[in-house]
Amino acid sequence: MREGLVLVRDEVVTPGASLEELKHYLRISGNAEDGLLDGLLKSATALCEQFVGQWLIIGEARETVRADGSWQRLSATPVVAILGGEAVAPDGGAEVLPADAYAIDIDAAGDGWVRARPLDGRRVLAVRYRAGMAEDADGLPEAIRHGIVRLAAENFAAREGETASPPAVVGALWRPWRRMRLA
Repeated sequence: MREGLVLVRDEVVTPGASLEELKHYLRISGNAEDGLLDGLLKSATALCEQFVGQWLIIGEARETVRADGSWQRLSATPVVAILGGEAVAPDGGAEVLPADAYAIDIDAAGDGWVRARPLDGRRVLAVRYRAGMAEDADGLPEAIRHGIVRLAAENFAAREGETASPPAVVGALWRPWRRMRLA
């Protein structure tokens, strides 16, 4: 992320696979481990998002960018909607900007872009937007969901103090969706 600018995800990470999928994979029928398994799914989902460089489940974000007249790329991808912008002063006070005070674009790769006229008083532009690959886990590609289940299962198996090492197949399952940017 760019220095001095902030991205805030409005929701907690939603698991990219269902608890039932993981329990079926592990052949667990009871509910005693549900809390642990849910946490492992969330952790595996967060690691998947870091690996592929994209949000999996669509969620809302608020990000501050420079308002200097140049195009600024939003951090989360793929962007599905840009909801609006506010001018934020150093003291935290915010003022909704009219639509003609800034420009927005979402390119074919799913990158969101914003450009605001320079704002007075060292204010920055706070942009609200939605990003993610799918509305819910069922909308994700099967390979991504299966990789999340495999990683969560590996961590579940290593809960006795063993060191979990991600199976190579997990990276292979996720690699087709990996987005990398050159700095």
